Amino acid sequence: MFPNGKDISGCAISGIMSGDRTPIGGERVIRSIAVMHDRSNGLGGGFAAYGIYPEHGDQYAVHLMCDDGAAKKAAEDVILARSHLFHDEPIPTRPVRVIRHRPLLHRYFIRIKDEELATNYDMTEDDLVVSLVMEINSHVDGAFVFSSGKDMGVFKGVGYPEDIGEFFRLEEYKAHVWIAHGRFPTNTTGWWGGAHPFGLLDWAVVHNGEISSYGINRRYLANFGYHCTLRTDTEVIAYLFDLLIRKHGLPIRAACTAMAPPFWSQIERMPAEERELARALRVVYGGALLNGPFSVVVGHSKGMIALNDRIKLRPMAAAREGEMLYVASEEAAIRAVCPAPDVLWHARGGVPIIGEFGKVRGLGPRPALARMTAAS
Repeated sequence: MFPNGKDISGCAISGIMSGDRTPIGGERVIRSIAVMHDRSNGLGGGFAAYGIYPEHGDQYAVHLMCDDGAAKKAAEDVILARSHLFHDEPIPTRPVRVIRHRPLLHRYFIRIKDEELATNYDMTEDDLVVSLVMEINSHVDGAFVFSSGKDMGVFKGVGYPEDIGEFFRLEEYKAHVWIAHGRFPTNTTGWWGGAHPFGLLDWAVVHNGEISSYGINRRYLANFGYHCTLRTDTEVIAYLFDLLIRKHGLPIRAACTAMAPPFWSQIERMPAEERELARALRVVYGGALLNGPFSVVVGHSKGMIALNDRIKLRPMAAAREGEMLYVASEEAAIRAVCPAPDVLWHARGGVPIIGEFGKVRGLGPRPALARMTAAS
């Protein structure tokens, strides 16, 4: 069917959020993503889960993958030099026949040392964790940090997502936000570090599509100390969310507008106040604009975000049932776990669906940009 070995509309994404933080078992998100099996090809699958480490809730959960023991030792040396280690262990897995050539998988629960904070007095603890991640991923051969947030974790690898879920024993976890991905690599080789989600601190991103502005975005991020090393365009999206929202303090809607802004022709027709803010976002954050076809689901400590490109070249369905919010590439993936939602709709191009604990926004048309600074 695809003589060149590519399906440019492939990849599957799914997200489930409990607005009142009711725990959701991992088997539920596995059922959702498994419905879209044919959007993957076995070269990548993964999940991110929020609220899974309450006993270590104030510590950073660093998930590490390594080619061998020497790489693991080198990465551990960096971790121990900068942080207090409260607990570490292999990430629990089970044998799955189709999951092969697995790396070493280990997790560490850490806090940055007081002396590091004192020496780097102009940096927050989050900043120093980002620096730690960048150092390992850029300079330790054969080792990658693929998750680094608090009370959350990323679980990913080479395989279909349902097999990755079984491999990581995700049915044993309960979380209040799950995001999931099945990958059909179109421009890069499928490998463990290149599977989705991509995470940094508590941001985790799954993506269907292609970021044709990757080179510009990558150079822009390098100005702020973010280094892309995982050879997949999606990595820039995770870093942009961290930069724009955590570092620069933009409200979620404004950050999403910076990444998927209105066209200049649309901006020129806006009311004056709204037009000036839209112009400012496009000028100041031109390097953050994401070009190309994409739909993304983003997990974070306060909820979940779904976003399409400006002209909606990738599908995204969404639904609500009581306090639950669902998003997925296909309606069938939602109905597999929510057969009769209260409301179901399709995301609008460039208009984010924002799920926060206690409220869900983004069902209607694009809100006035002038009101964004008052929104979270």
